[in-house]
Amino acid sequence: MRYDLVIFDNDGVLVDSEPIANTVLAAYLTEVGHPTSYEESLRDYMGGALHRVHDTVRERTGRALPEEFDQELMRRTLEAFERSLEPVDGVVEVLEKLEADGVPFCLASSGRHERIAAGHRKTGLDRWFGVGRGPVGNVFSAEDVGRGKPAPDLFLYAAERMGVAPEKCVVVEDSPLGVQAAVAAGMDVYGFTAMTPAAGLGAATGFFADMRELPQLVA
Repeated sequence: MRYDLVIFDNDGVLVDSEPIANTVLAAYLTEVGHPTSYEESLRDYMGGALHRVHDTVRERTGRALPEEFDQELMRRTLEAFERSLEPVDGVVEVLEKLEADGVPFCLASSGRHERIAAGHRKTGLDRWFGVGRGPVGNVFSAEDVGRGKPAPDLFLYAAERMGVAPEKCVVVEDSPLGVQAAVAAGMDVYGFTAMTPAAGLGAATGFFADMRELPQLVA
């Protein structure tokens, strides 16, 4: 079908940030007394908002993370982004193609606006995302709705703000939590399998491994 809006996840779909961010998160959690491997960070937190980290640690240990945890994690993550963050391979060509074809798109991420903006400045993707792109801008964060994925709130909010019915939207996701959120929002969702195998994104409408395949899927 022809979709009226393509909704991109950010981390792992637009910017190749998941390896960087989860390395930083696992190391910092371990440092503050909650031993976490990189693989465990991916399994438990990939695609989720920061409150998921707090909730999970509290449920497992009965203890809260340090008061300065969010601010320090952001500082460390942005420093790591400045050193090595790159756009996902092929995504620039995809955005150029969608723009040329007049296909509206936006971003809906569990990450905070500060992190999204920093990553896009570093990678040059701010050319396609931000204030002035669409009637209300085209960047939406879990900060805007209070509940991150797997709740559908963020995707429904993005669709509403962009003026498109949920059933006319297609989501591009790479995490189980994101796929769950898109399905719950009543949207088709294509799973990008660069980091998560298709078996881990089982509820998706379809799957693709090379970002350059996306325009054909959503055309």
